[in-house]
Amino acid sequence: MTGIPQLLRGTYHGEKQLAEALGSVAERHRDEHEIHHVATDLAGWSREHADRLADTGDAYGLDLSEPPIVFRSPLPVDRRNAPGEDEHRPEAGLLLLSDLRDLHLGAVANSLSWQMLAQAAQASRDDRLLGLAATCHPQTLRQMRWTNTMIKNLSPQALTAP
Repeated sequence: MTGIPQLLRGTYHGEKQLAEALGSVAERHRDEHEIHHVATDLAGWSREHADRLADTGDAYGLDLSEPPIVFRSPLPVDRRNAPGEDEHRPEAGLLLLSDLRDLHLGAVANSLSWQMLAQAAQASRDDRLLGLAATCHPQTLRQMRWTNTMIKNLSPQALTAP
């Protein structure tokens, strides 16, 4: 048996975790309009990826909802409350940077999964899997670029504020 079923399962769970984390960050930082709206849109991409993975798994007779065998560290989703009235304190900026870092790491993990899936699809000459990776991976790369850009833009003020 190949490792492709486990890779599909791990990628599915990774996308579901990232979608949930993006949604939580969007709500936690709802007063930061760019964060709220972009994170909400990016969460939709990850939900779509998970749906497409589930459909692909069904076509191969796989139930991707089972937990993956390979350990994957879940993203911390609900570890903090929204900043609320304290949104302009330096701690709120640090909270946002921490959230963006966690999102970035989740997107990086998913990107690696998509890359491995594309390589496995090429090796096994599976056009369906290759098409899935070719469609979803660019959006995951965009998620990474957004989190990285936001970290670069927000770090100077958040980390040097008195």
